[in-house]
Amino acid sequence: MNAPPKTFHVKSFGCQMNVYDGDRMAELMAAQGLTATDDQYAADLVILNTCHIREKATEKVYSDIGRLRKHGDNPMIAVAGCVAQAEGAEIVRRAKVDVVVGPQAYHNLPDLVARASRGEAALDTDMPVDLKFGHLPARRRVPPSAFLTVQEGCDKFCTYCVVPYTRGAEVSRPFAAIVDEAKALVDAGAKEITLLGQNVNAWEDAGRGLHDLIATLDKIEGLARIRYTTSHPNDMADGLIAAHRDAAKLMPFLHLPVQAGSDRVLRAMNRSHSRDSYLRLLDRVRAARPDIALSGDFIVGFPGETEEDFAQTLSLVDAVGYAQAYSFKYSPRPGTPAATMADQVPPEVMDDRLQRLQAALNRDQTAFNAATVGRRCAVLLERKGKLEGQLIGKSPWLQSVHLLGDAAIGDLVEVEIVEAGANSVMGERVESAQS
Repeated sequence: MNAPPKTFHVKSFGCQMNVYDGDRMAELMAAQGLTATDDQYAADLVILNTCHIREKATEKVYSDIGRLRKHGDNPMIAVAGCVAQAEGAEIVRRAKVDVVVGPQAYHNLPDLVARASRGEAALDTDMPVDLKFGHLPARRRVPPSAFLTVQEGCDKFCTYCVVPYTRGAEVSRPFAAIVDEAKALVDAGAKEITLLGQNVNAWEDAGRGLHDLIATLDKIEGLARIRYTTSHPNDMADGLIAAHRDAAKLMPFLHLPVQAGSDRVLRAMNRSHSRDSYLRLLDRVRAARPDIALSGDFIVGFPGETEEDFAQTLSLVDAVGYAQAYSFKYSPRPGTPAATMADQVPPEVMDDRLQRLQAALNRDQTAFNAATVGRRCAVLLERKGKLEGQLIGKSPWLQSVHLLGDAAIGDLVEVEIVEAGANSVMGERVESAQS
């Protein structure tokens, strides 16, 4: 039996949805009277909000548990998120943690912590039909750029991915609940909202699509910017493409994962789109919003990938010219079809291909940043930089912009981009932007 915790620390791994979930768990515990601390080793309760996409991320959770046991003052440890969902009983057996809670059940975290304090079993990996969001407390302090989950789960069943098993089927939050939360975020200080979902552009409610939701949010007074991620090419509807032209607050940035440039590999991945359909889709998006910045995801070394297949991925990168992108070596996840496929690619081949792919992606990101030098744009300032008086914010194209001058976090300021690097740009303030 443990004494009820008085302080807590939340550590989130992985995607932006985990960041959102971690923030919500922190609000849950604060609503119970617990005090947040930045020092995980001093906390009475440590919540590890986990990711199961990559093998190393899973192992990192166990390493963190070991460090907490060694350096912490005997904290209560709760494992939440996708690793909890996938390996709940194994975590209890292997790591002897106090609480295990899946991503669809974290609204029950206070009750689970209370049960653990009494020495009772505290494991909940249910995926209830009743959405957790209605059980969460109202948002309080929020950053200038806030996340808002609108959709969870995935029905696509890509052969490499655990999300359908850890997050469940695609579920959309109700339109009215999202709009209410967006207004509350703005009232609490948010100027930018990023709509989140495993397949965010699959969101729908009573015949409304994501473009209808964006059109409504576009009218919220005090909200300056709207973004959304992550999308699937098959759910990129005509209305959403048009929203990039018509919604004034929707930023000119689209993250649209492709994963590979070879149709043979795409079929093996069960991606349900082709190389050509993806490129034609990007042409339509660019026609609607010519200045849009494109981002993507890539996996190298998928089982059976040949050098010719990989060459087609490189040629797709050349054809698109991504402003940003994420790239990973294939990581077999237990329970997924790809994990047992023949022709697993040797690690050294994956290493070589990843280096070559990242060199091409870094080339294009550097070129995109360089092409923005001389542009004037609004920048939302989000945090302090390393230099005295330096602030860092985001351009409309999601670039990190470094700025020196008289401004404050949360300001939306007009800057001219004066210098570009591979990963960020420098801006000089020219006048205040309208927010």
